[in-house]
Amino acid sequence: MNPLVWFVFGAIVLLLVFLALSAIRVVQQYERGVIFVLGRLTGAKGPGLFLVPPLISHMRKVDLRIVTLTVPPQEVITRDNVTIKVTAVLYFYVLDPTAAVVNVVNFQQATTQIGQTTLRNVLGQSELDELLAERNKINRDLQVIIDEQTERWGVKVTAVEVKDVELPATMQRAMAKQAEAEREKRAKVIHAQGELQASTKLAQAAEVIGSQPAALQLRYLQTLTEIAVEKNSTVIFPLPMDLLAPLMEIMQHQADRAVQEPLNGSRSKEPAMTH
Repeated sequence: MNPLVWFVFGAIVLLLVFLALSAIRVVQQYERGVIFVLGRLTGAKGPGLFLVPPLISHMRKVDLRIVTLTVPPQEVITRDNVTIKVTAVLYFYVLDPTAAVVNVVNFQQATTQIGQTTLRNVLGQSELDELLAERNKINRDLQVIIDEQTERWGVKVTAVEVKDVELPATMQRAMAKQAEAEREKRAKVIHAQGELQASTKLAQAAEVIGSQPAALQLRYLQTLTEIAVEKNSTVIFPLPMDLLAPLMEIMQHQADRAVQEPLNGSRSKEPAMTH
């Protein structure tokens, strides 16, 4: 056979193989391929292996997984005229691959820009105390507003989280003083409540002790016991006069008898001497 014929035949086979290979497309499970034939959208295909018209078709892969996007720090002036620097995080994924390719040039960059502007607008309408205390409410408002803007791009925003709020140094000192004053107020209130409860209980205890004299003696002995726990204390225990009175009477009686006995003896001897 003529070598020229073999050459042409080989060229045709190589061309067919090239066309067959160029028609094969493979996309992963988490991807979709948006197909354009002669510049016209034909739809999204995948996952797996499929064929497209060779040489005249173009495919763009779109990732359907959730994307974590960090919004750069934004300087925001709140409604009460406090300048803060805020960082946020967006979580979104592509819901409609064809819209993400056809309706916007770069959906990630567009989502970043809309997140920055919305963050400044929403926080600019909030006060600093609201931003610090109602973080969840602000996150929900940001998510709803951004999701409305990105819906026509085929992008679904699942969550927006305000990551960090940087306050000026003067504001930090003022808030620290406010927190310290609040803690002192709570401590004084708790101390006053404790004093009130203690005085009420002491009044009740005094009433009970006053009605029972023996209770006063028991309380006195208990106090001495508590004092004696400390080894470096010297306790002087005074005896009540009621306990000493019988003993003093006995001693006084014995002393009187001791004085009277010598007198009686001398009186009995005097008549004998005169006699």
